[in-house]
Amino acid sequence: MPPQSQLLMECLTRQLGCYRQLSRLCDLQRQYVQQNQTDELLTVLEQRGELLQQISELETEVAPMKRNWSEFSSRLTEQDRRRASQMLAETRELLIQITQADQDDVLLLQQRKLNIGKQIVATTQAKAVGRKYAAAAYVSDQQNKVNVKQ
Repeated sequence: MPPQSQLLMECLTRQLGCYRQLSRLCDLQRQYVQQNQTDELLTVLEQRGELLQQISELETEVAPMKRNWSEFSSRLTEQDRRRASQMLAETRELLIQITQADQDDVLLLQQRKLNIGKQIVATTQAKAVGRKYAAAAYVSDQQNKVNVKQ
């Protein structure tokens, strides 16, 4: 196998491995978002960032070969061409799944944010009503007292 072909296969294999790990982390992320486990979520996001950095570095190596795929793939054996195509297809599928899951998590977090905002407004309004009630009760109580000094 020519060195460039071997490099492509190694990069695609490593890149697919990163996407598989990213998919597993995405599942953990979903669980932590649903269970409101902030510290664990932050750890997963950090790990995802590291994987994305690796994917980016691998993509830098693979991108020139992908741009000239028809020419480049013609130099691969039939078996390697089929294997490379399968890895690229699985990578695309994982990327679609990860993107969809991330969008779902964003919607869930936005909904949670809206609910918390509503709770804050309700609490603020309840405090205001409580203060007004206390002020009215205090004034009313003061008016009902008899001045015995007179």
